[in-house]
Amino acid sequence: MTVYVAPVKDMMFVLEEVAGLDEVAALPGCEDVGADLVSAVLDEAGRLAEEVIAPLNKTSDQQGATFADHAVKTSPGFKDAYKQFAEGGWIGLTCDPEYGGQGLPYLLSIPVSEIWNSACTSFALCPMLTSGAIEAITHHASDELKAIYLPKMISGEWTGTMNLTEPNAGSDLAAVRTKAVPNGDHYLISGTKIFITYGEHDYTDNIIHLVLARLPDAPPGVKGISLFVVPKFLVNADGSLGARNDAKCVSIEHKMGIHGSPTAVMAFGEGAGAVGYLVGEANRGLEYMFTMMNHARLAVGLEGVGIAERSYQQALGYATERIQGRVVGREGALPIAYHPDVRRMLMSMRSQTEAMRALSLVAAAAMDKAERCADAEERKRQQARIDLLIPVVKAWCTEQANEIAYTGVQVHGGMGFIEETGAAQHQRDARITTIYEGTTGIQANDLMGRKVARDGGEAAFALIAEMGQTVAAAQADAALKTLGDTLAEAVGHLKEATAWIVANYGSNTPAALMGANHYLKLMGTVAGGWVLVRSALAAQTKLAAGQGDAGFYKQKIATTGFYADQVLPLTASLLTILRRGESSLKAADAALG
Repeated sequence: MTVYVAPVKDMMFVLEEVAGLDEVAALPGCEDVGADLVSAVLDEAGRLAEEVIAPLNKTSDQQGATFADHAVKTSPGFKDAYKQFAEGGWIGLTCDPEYGGQGLPYLLSIPVSEIWNSACTSFALCPMLTSGAIEAITHHASDELKAIYLPKMISGEWTGTMNLTEPNAGSDLAAVRTKAVPNGDHYLISGTKIFITYGEHDYTDNIIHLVLARLPDAPPGVKGISLFVVPKFLVNADGSLGARNDAKCVSIEHKMGIHGSPTAVMAFGEGAGAVGYLVGEANRGLEYMFTMMNHARLAVGLEGVGIAERSYQQALGYATERIQGRVVGREGALPIAYHPDVRRMLMSMRSQTEAMRALSLVAAAAMDKAERCADAEERKRQQARIDLLIPVVKAWCTEQANEIAYTGVQVHGGMGFIEETGAAQHQRDARITTIYEGTTGIQANDLMGRKVARDGGEAAFALIAEMGQTVAAAQADAALKTLGDTLAEAVGHLKEATAWIVANYGSNTPAALMGANHYLKLMGTVAGGWVLVRSALAAQTKLAAGQGDAGFYKQKIATTGFYADQVLPLTASLLTILRRGESSLKAADAALG
């Protein structure tokens, strides 16, 4: 099995040349974030991932978390790895310095998250969920709750969870039935939550659950949901742990993949009632959850990027060692990596993974600007950009990760179907990513309806105009003109598709939504090409100036060329499918009834 190596060089290139690290470093509060600091952080993350976390990936798949007597024992090695992870301060990377965080920009946390997910997605899920809980408490809880919970969550002494889903309420949170009854200075929570990642484990003494529940007088639907902090152990006035709360894990799920990550069924209030504390105002719980949704969906997109990178490294390593068959046009016994179709598969994996990484980093930079820019209008513009990109990053990156992991198995041939090689695990682990934080269909509907049709395509057309600038720059460079022409055609398809949505969504919404998934894929494919061509332009500039590693820059341009030849032409068919939404819907109605 190939040993994972963090792609720090490619990450630094994209950060500096495409995502705009210098622009983020100029934002208030980011003055100390230069290339040297970022490189040092990524190097250290890579070391921890390669030496400590990545070796646990296969063993956690073979021996996952186990459950007995309401307790969970995590996979061998996980507890010690988490201790090293927490001691390294990794959970507090972007958190508020007032509570022990480092206050670094999201742009730095994104490649770090990719590294953790490449190393072992099952392990990475616990700090990811803790970060989400920290985000919600930081933005919406009282100062008292922040003082009690944030320091120990940020330090890693305690972890956090998000409790949304119920047996009767999956994506439709309007159906949430968990109850919260006032009881003095707190509430008593009762109900069952399912699919709770790391709802129980043996890492820490306390687990802080964030729970959606309804007050007795709450209005129906999503407007009647409140958010509560429900700790596993109550916290005494001096900060020490008190009595065990009435919140327990009653089972863990048996899953297709991510076996090292315990997915809990949580029971609240089966006895006296689980003590919970209201976060913010009553009946605003879903609103509070959505303030952190962009971060959560970006984090899941990074799971896709991480697994794709690991799968590519695995496939490349195997293909460069496995000798099989005669390579047409070449002499001697050569590895399968020289067969044209295998080269096609490897380059498909590589080019799409690099596109996913670059787009994720561009989105993270927009998130930092939306939060930190001094100019209010610029913050608003950047927020519109991140709102547009998030469903694309989340859904397109995870769908591509599944395709890339599938291709990785194919590169291995029959050995890919054998668990010992590790290729199959990547495909199984990737499968959940298109479901987490809203399925691909939910993301596609959100993109088409809320992010494009609602504003008449304003944010989408602004992005398309920016893509046009990249097209012009590439077409003006003789060495990159073909790339510019190919990107121009794809951007034209995206522009036509966006105009079609603006014209048709309101008058025939079901027919438009029939093509929502295809529109999302179209936007992701074009955006991926856009950031790769930007990479090629930067690489060409370096080559022309005789700066840096010429071999690396030539590879970046070649990878972009492959994407332009093999991936961007798909946009024409995606546009055609989108336009045929009405006839497709009629066919579905006739066939399915």
